[in-house]
Amino acid sequence: MPNLVEFLQSVVNGIGVGLIYGLVGIGFCVIYNASGIVNFAQGVFVMLGGMVCQALLTQFGIPLVLAVALTIPLVAISGMIMELVIVRPMMHRGATLFAIILATLAAQIMIERITLLTFGDRPRTYHEFTTGGPLKIGDIAIGYQLFWILGCGALLVLLLWLFFTRTRTGRALRACSQNREAAQLLGVPVARMMLISFALSAALGAVAGILVTPTQYTAYNVGTPFGVNGFIAAIIGGFGRAGGALAGGLLLGVLQALAIVALGAGFKNVAALSALLVVLLLFPNGLFAGFSRGAKAH
Repeated sequence: MPNLVEFLQSVVNGIGVGLIYGLVGIGFCVIYNASGIVNFAQGVFVMLGGMVCQALLTQFGIPLVLAVALTIPLVAISGMIMELVIVRPMMHRGATLFAIILATLAAQIMIERITLLTFGDRPRTYHEFTTGGPLKIGDIAIGYQLFWILGCGALLVLLLWLFFTRTRTGRALRACSQNREAAQLLGVPVARMMLISFALSAALGAVAGILVTPTQYTAYNVGTPFGVNGFIAAIIGGFGRAGGALAGGLLLGVLQALAIVALGAGFKNVAALSALLVVLLLFPNGLFAGFSRGAKAH
């Protein structure tokens, strides 16, 4: 059994990973609320964020701030291309949501293979944003990158709240989440809102990838586990509720970290799937559905 230090260290590590899961889960919610589609390629945006930023830093020698500023819109554009090339034509042809969801899964596999051919299969990483450390509190070590993840995660949640509540585009996306047909009758450009939702979701994934890559390696195939865990986080929090997805990600990250230290790394996925099963059986609307009722889009 882990001692107190190992327990607290696991909680700290789980919080960092859980925030990343939460950001991925919010990306699921943004697209789902605007279109009713579950984008199973969401995890690939995390991979692209880390891979593109690493390439800009190491191969082109671009400073970190500029690399981040270039990576986010580049990955956002990839999300827009997915919506324009795959999702929108299928919707115009009357394809079922199930078929569109499968198409997003196929898109993920295709993007992974293109990334493999472009960057190779070598794992990649880059230095933490703040060098030195870790910060020691007693026997607990806290990497400086965790503070970047915490700070950027909190800032993103605030910016998303302001976007959805204070801007015309954000309110239009919220209208689409309530009733797309009624929103279209009221003059809301639903097709444009879908395009924006894919761009926003991809940008969130890119930020998650940029933040997490200094703490662990990235490669062409890391998108799948991030996507699966982000999806589970969104379900735990109440699918379609951004705040719930973030809370679900934190809970999932801590649970997985404790499972690793108590039972071994092989039980990480067992813990995640067990949590998903329990929530689906006992709380089918999510653990935090009651706290975010009426606020699905933000």
